[in-house]
Amino acid sequence: MQITLNIPDELARRVAPQGQDPARVALEALALEGYRSEVLSESALRQMLGFQTRMEVHAFLKQHGVYLHYDVSDLQQDRATAQQVRSKLQSSESRGERRSG
Repeated sequence: MQITLNIPDELARRVAPQGQDPARVALEALALEGYRSEVLSESALRQMLGFQTRMEVHAFLKQHGVYLHYDVSDLQQDRATAQQVRSKLQSSESRGERRSG
């Protein structure tokens, strides 16, 4: 969808720093507010702003002082994943020790 905004030149110069595209500045502001208000997800932000990776989204959010949405369920999922990875590493290490011993 294409949206056109009519903003007086003086105001556009104030909100869009020298050398930046006012349309991009407006798009980023919309994306940031959508993420802050939890209307947009990381994935939606990535798509909306044309980023290739989640890391680009994270860097963009950090640059604008916006914290990632991360709650207890995310922490629990990360802990479970870390435990699975640790178990696999320990299992492969113990198999390697038996073979070389």
